[in-house]
Amino acid sequence: MSKRCAAALLALALLVPALAAGETVVTSFYPIFLFARNLCDGLPGVRVRNLAAPDFGCLHDYQLTVADMKALAGADVFLINGAGMEEYLVHVYDALPDLRVVDASEGVELLEDDEDHHAHDEHDEHEDHDDHDEHDEHDDHDGHGHHHDHNPHIWMSVGNAVQMVRNLAKGLQEAMPQHAEAIGDNLAQYLARLEALDAELTETLAPVAGGAIVTFHEAFPYFADAYGLEIAAVMAREPGDPLSAREMMDLVRLERELGNPPLFTEPQYTDAAARTVSEETGAAVYTLDPCVTGLDDPALTYYEDVMRRNAQTLLEALPHGE
Repeated sequence: MSKRCAAALLALALLVPALAAGETVVTSFYPIFLFARNLCDGLPGVRVRNLAAPDFGCLHDYQLTVADMKALAGADVFLINGAGMEEYLVHVYDALPDLRVVDASEGVELLEDDEDHHAHDEHDEHEDHDDHDEHDEHDDHDGHGHHHDHNPHIWMSVGNAVQMVRNLAKGLQEAMPQHAEAIGDNLAQYLARLEALDAELTETLAPVAGGAIVTFHEAFPYFADAYGLEIAAVMAREPGDPLSAREMMDLVRLERELGNPPLFTEPQYTDAAARTVSEETGAAVYTLDPCVTGLDDPALTYYEDVMRRNAQTLLEALPHGE
């Protein structure tokens, strides 16, 4: 999207009647929406709106719409994941330079985007260069770099989620000082739950520490790093990529070379490739949820519930240590 397109979207958005009075918190996608709802719970007159639809998933190739620009133009604060997840940010900064943006990734130790784990990425070698020149000059706009070389799925470590929630709470308190005390109370309660969850997952997954998994998306390195697992391979560089017959043959060969570890798909994407590899190798197929989709009005414990289900799935899938 060019600067001209971003400006045109903003102009169209401003033609639409303004949002109702009160504070509007806009979040970029589902995990940030879940965190913000906990922090804003019970705040009178505060509306939390998620930019991406709750069934969209990760923001790969996300394109801003007129409705998005309208929401951002009327927002008191925009909460983002950061770490390169929201690649459209340059257009937001160009169109709305005064918008308050809170980056949840600040202070989080980022993992490298480890291409050694990719089972196939030749088809991507020539696809990621066209837009770099436009983005590079904005990579450090207001301190919000895009971190193209890092994995942005930081919320999949609960320890990271604790830091993210702290960052979001600070930004919300600065944007809405009249609610600072209530946000602080919500933060304290939420942090207690998240810290308990982190300890619980560490204990729950201790019997399968060192277990190897094969995934079809790069969503789980932070989870694996936090809880002692090994990602033996990532079968697709982008979620939902169609695989050629040659790539399927390569996947089957790789899976056999790895000793047929379990394959993990995600509920947001088709599991056809994993099922084919499973049929050829006998490897079991399970589902792990990166918590990027869900209900419009989820329970405040939704993130915790998903992470606990993932832990139980891994206990079922992986051999237990002595």
